[in-house]
Amino acid sequence: MKKVRIALMGLGNVGKGVWMILNSNKKEIMKRSGYEVEVAKILVRDKNKPRDVEVPGEIITTNFNDILEDDSIKIVVEVMGGLEPAREYMLKCMDRKKHIVTANKMLLATGGDELFEKADSMGVMFNYEASVAGGIPIINGIDESLTANKIEELYGIVNGTTNYILTKMQLDGLNFDIALKQAQDKGYAEADPTSDIEGFDAQYKLAILSSLAFGTKINVNNVYREGITKIKSVDMKYAKKFNLVIKLLAIAKESDGELELKVHPTMIPKEHPLANVYDSFNAIFIKGNAVGDLMFYGRGAGSLPTGSAVVSDIIAILRSNVDIENDNPVVKNNLWHRKIKNIEESQSKFYIRATVLDQPGVLAEITTVLGRHNVSLRSVIQRGSKNSECEVMIVLVTHKTMEADINAAIKEITNLKCVDKIENIIRIEDFK
Repeated sequence: MKKVRIALMGLGNVGKGVWMILNSNKKEIMKRSGYEVEVAKILVRDKNKPRDVEVPGEIITTNFNDILEDDSIKIVVEVMGGLEPAREYMLKCMDRKKHIVTANKMLLATGGDELFEKADSMGVMFNYEASVAGGIPIINGIDESLTANKIEELYGIVNGTTNYILTKMQLDGLNFDIALKQAQDKGYAEADPTSDIEGFDAQYKLAILSSLAFGTKINVNNVYREGITKIKSVDMKYAKKFNLVIKLLAIAKESDGELELKVHPTMIPKEHPLANVYDSFNAIFIKGNAVGDLMFYGRGAGSLPTGSAVVSDIIAILRSNVDIENDNPVVKNNLWHRKIKNIEESQSKFYIRATVLDQPGVLAEITTVLGRHNVSLRSVIQRGSKNSECEVMIVLVTHKTMEADINAAIKEITNLKCVDKIENIIRIEDFK
């Protein structure tokens, strides 16, 4: 049995999972890859830090050069996270003809082109299955299994933290703050949950998926983003009345060579498969012009699910013969140039919740403004507010309309004397 020496950069949650899988599934990996995998070095910041996994002390190092200058190390696994020094280390390893496996979604979404180009120029493999949706094989699914298709639409629940929070709000009636605290207590959310609850994590992941799915380079800043912090328990109750469920969706659509890329809370029909994805699970729903509808579902985070994706990428390199330089492009994400639509150009149905004065003619004033901006209403609910005897809450649901039109209408409605506040606006996706 041939032996290959690899190195891990990082021994946090994901690194620990990789180490455990390589050891517990050693025989299976040998049979499936044709190699015995030996972890030669593990780069950490602090050698003396207590860890809940047993690792031989002689392979732990704080010196990156122990990995870089060891020509016997053929594959380097980056699970450090962050932008630097991860980017610098991977580029230097590629210069030394080392293949790379990474789980670094932030770096891929914001500076992936440099890494892809370096890998191509040096003839090394650069795999990143673990960067999106943990153990779900979505990168490989798009990059290999679905290459015969033209992907038309992609909808993803790609952040387990926000899905857990929204699940608790929907099923248990919790408010946002309590649901977030539970997510933090369970380890799903960080002490600073901004990246998750404001949609940045999902934005990075959608940029990566869209680049592959549509064969183009994606600037992450062109992906529209909204988080879930404005979602209230009352919105969950109204969604239920309309037979809808609220999810944070990453959405990518292609039409006439133009892409619509956005991450935001979305009301979806409760009978749709994505509506039944609960807790910290992830799912990606894809529509291809040949295969039709597909859904990938599973754990989107965690040491073992993410570690599984990392080890699968290692095995993929070994199956390609780690000792042979790869002359083929690693990632075909620049086949076409596609315009990214401004969010104002997209169309949706909208749920609008507002507090207005309890007086005659209010609804007529609002509908007049909406009509002037080409927005038609599908349904209206009006009920008294417990906070004030002179105010009521109204909920409006529109037919499909242009984002620019609804924004212009809302701006005018906000200035009406009879309107106290637009409490929330949520897009509705019916998948038609």
